[in-house]
Amino acid sequence: MSTPPDPAAPPGPRAHGTVARVPDALRTAAAYAWRLIAVGVVVRAAFSMLGQFHRIAVAVFLGLVFTAVLRPVAGLFARVMPRALAVAAAVVGGLALVLGGLALVAETIAGQRTTLEKEFVSGVDRVERRLEQPPFRLSPTVFDDLQSRVGDLLSSHRATVVSTALSGVGRVVEVLTVLALALFCAVFFIHSGDRHWRWFCDQLPPSARRPWSVAGAAAWRTFTGYTHGILLVAVTNAVLVGLALFALGVPLAVPLAVLEFVAAFVPLIGSPVALAVASVVALASKGPVTALIVLALIVVIGQMEGHVLHPLVLSWAVRLHPVVVALSVVAGAVAAGVVGAVVAVPLVATVWSVRQALRSGDGEETAAQAGGTGGPTAEGGGPGPPTAEGDGPGPPTAEGDGPGTGRQAQ
Repeated sequence: MSTPPDPAAPPGPRAHGTVARVPDALRTAAAYAWRLIAVGVVVRAAFSMLGQFHRIAVAVFLGLVFTAVLRPVAGLFARVMPRALAVAAAVVGGLALVLGGLALVAETIAGQRTTLEKEFVSGVDRVERRLEQPPFRLSPTVFDDLQSRVGDLLSSHRATVVSTALSGVGRVVEVLTVLALALFCAVFFIHSGDRHWRWFCDQLPPSARRPWSVAGAAAWRTFTGYTHGILLVAVTNAVLVGLALFALGVPLAVPLAVLEFVAAFVPLIGSPVALAVASVVALASKGPVTALIVLALIVVIGQMEGHVLHPLVLSWAVRLHPVVVALSVVAGAVAAGVVGAVVAVPLVATVWSVRQALRSGDGEETAAQAGGTGGPTAEGGGPGPPTAEGDGPGPPTAEGDGPGTGRQAQ
């Protein structure tokens, strides 16, 4: 007859020196936490460095924009003339176009100055009379008191106004310097930017050349697509706004159209702000009815830009949700003001395009050929160590060349 087994002994005290096992969830959370902290530190350091050299960063960005716009033109000219002469013709033609547009705006403002002053005064009087009537019933003394307070404020802060004007002159000099540096960079980018990029890739380790090449091609394709698309959207908005303001008889139609063109480079936000300025001008010159019509243009152009122009022109280059675009613009504006709002969307779109390219079949194959499964053999020193026979994870051929050898990467 078998005896029953002895009852299990109660757990005794934990041996001295043993440590309780950390839960897997806490271990995973800690691993992600320190990695996120490290990434945040690196990003913070990068933005701090860019903040110290923000003028150079802006100049390089503008140089890339000029290159994206003028490089196709230089390519067309290069079919009938030497490359250097084609680049010079494209740059000089672009400068002539921009300076001609600025001259047209200045001439329009100078020609309409007298008429604008009269219309502005009459418009202010019209608004004051409307506010004195029901339902507002404001007293005429309110406007007189407001004018006197504004005059007293300017008189008491005259020194501040003068110093602000002088600092504005300094800012103009900085802007001209940045534009000159951007144009200087653009000349070399247009002429031999591809050779510069190949030289940069050649300085990298063989295992990293193909991934960087894929990333660079995807980034440039997205950046040029965005630049061409947003330029077309800006031109379309400016033409529509200019024609509408001209039809309504609003003064300064050409300068306001140029303002709309510049503001369109800030997606979702720039166009409404520019049209709000146009509505103020319409209110002061033509009255509230015309101003309401201009405000209606904000809705019409906003709907057309969001549902027609952006899907048709930018959908193939920028695959971002409108919420991502809006958050990018706001974050860029908070971080770097107007420049950040302009740069945010192409930067996010370019980073996303690079990520998608590296994760796609071409990117995975490139990464594998450059340093993974099909990496270099024993002679190339890839991350997959060779076996005793000299075969790594990517077996070499009779000549000792694997699918992703350094010679092929070059």
